[in-house]
Amino acid sequence: MTDVETTETSLAVRRTFDAPVERVWAAWTDPAQVEQWWGPDGFRTTVHEMDIRPGGLWRIAMQGPGGIEYGDAIVYDEVVEPERLVYTHGPDEAHDLGSFQETVTFEASQGGGGTDLTSRMRFGSPAERERQEEFGAVDGVTQTLEHLADHLRRRETGATRDGLTDDETEIRR
Repeated sequence: MTDVETTETSLAVRRTFDAPVERVWAAWTDPAQVEQWWGPDGFRTTVHEMDIRPGGLWRIAMQGPGGIEYGDAIVYDEVVEPERLVYTHGPDEAHDLGSFQETVTFEASQGGGGTDLTSRMRFGSPAERERQEEFGAVDGVTQTLEHLADHLRRRETGATRDGLTDDETEIRR
């Protein structure tokens, strides 16, 4: 279940995953895994670059329904493996979206074995937060985290987001 909390200038989404912190961290920081699950329903993601260190760049392109492409250039501000990532999303001028900072924390859930993940987006103003919500940020993050949960379950069976094994996916590309 996903929990959403908003303040005047932030949006936080929390979810517990049935996987240890190290597996969830790896899924979030391994470009090959990110391409398997990242993005809302109907989107495909390509990772062009992922340099996970302070000052490093993460460039992705998400292709949505109808072929619309959304690019994102993200700069890592802080990396504390496997506990926390802080990064700044650059502005997406093509879609009139401003920049914002996101902090993702990975904590062992009480009772052991699982991971409590929190993604907190901080915006420069209440209007920026509202604009992101109108663009679909809450649904987008909620759906993306659902894809992550599915991905973590599939990793145990060797299947990908398409239901294919990693080898079958390579042949298909």
